[in-house]
Amino acid sequence: MSIHVASALGPYDVHIEPGAVRRLPGLLGDASRVAVIHPASLPSLAERVAGLIDREVTLIGVPDAEAAKTPAVLADCWDALADAGFTRNDLVVGVGGGATTDLAGFVAASWLRGVAYVSIPSTVLGMVDAAVGGKTGINLAAGKNLVGAFYEPRAVLCDLDFCRTLADVDVASGLAEVIKCGFIADPEILRLAQENLADCRDVTGPRFADLVTRAVAVKARVVAADLREATSHGDRVGREALNYGHTLGHAVEKHAHFTWRHGQAISVGMAWIARVSRDLLGLDPALVGLHDDLLGGLGLPLSYPASYDELRPIMSLDKKARGTTLRLVGITAQGHPAIIDTPDEAILRSAYDELAG
Repeated sequence: MSIHVASALGPYDVHIEPGAVRRLPGLLGDASRVAVIHPASLPSLAERVAGLIDREVTLIGVPDAEAAKTPAVLADCWDALADAGFTRNDLVVGVGGGATTDLAGFVAASWLRGVAYVSIPSTVLGMVDAAVGGKTGINLAAGKNLVGAFYEPRAVLCDLDFCRTLADVDVASGLAEVIKCGFIADPEILRLAQENLADCRDVTGPRFADLVTRAVAVKARVVAADLREATSHGDRVGREALNYGHTLGHAVEKHAHFTWRHGQAISVGMAWIARVSRDLLGLDPALVGLHDDLLGGLGLPLSYPASYDELRPIMSLDKKARGTTLRLVGITAQGHPAIIDTPDEAILRSAYDELAG
């Protein structure tokens, strides 16, 4: 299955299938050199990808997960490209989870003001979230994804065979983003999940492939219409809809020093914002319960062991915030996201305390 992303910065296709990585040779163009940026813990996967490339290859190993998304690692990647003599017609390939593809995309966007890039996500989360949509970047001590660029890949190769080696907790973490797409857009995702949650986690089955494809399709539609998050107001929500659950989720990640997986953190964020949506937007309590049933049923957490007062200052660094006031993405009903401007702090605290209780 291939999904076309009609991006204003440059359209591209996302290929979702077993063996998708074999498409890489046809995407190299006129590159003389190819850099493969990969987690240092996955050398065999990087070598497999490198074996498909009939050009000069530079393998660049980076730390695992969010530890890769730092200014120091970014500078190391630039130095490696300089040492290899990379020019503007050369190509960067990012292989790994969402953190690796975020970093690799920013390396490509910033080297010589932009070289071609192919994303090969190796995790469920990377496939349905980080690798699609053109957001690239790194973290700072102050917060997540505060430095970056919008930069589109030449293509995204979602090889479902890669998912066979993932731990169950990593599959569940990725499915959190899939469930999010169900609540903000595609009701069929929620139906498939309600029908058989255990089957959703079978990465070899058709239900899993359908869920991944549907989540990618949701993101492709949203980002094509609003690449730079510039169109949201009230119940007319563009790309910011994809941040459903992320304001609190990102704060949890930072507070936990990125020891929590992204999907675990946004699971808490979605459970919280569902309650906020109930209290401020009139969301049906049954849909709040469905959040708990689906996310909890996947083995994802619904609460976090820290006080609201510890997390609230971190939430102020969210990219949607305006000054010291939070700007949240909620839902009024399934498939109907809405912006919550200047929310009542007492409601936010109460919703968080409800989860903690």
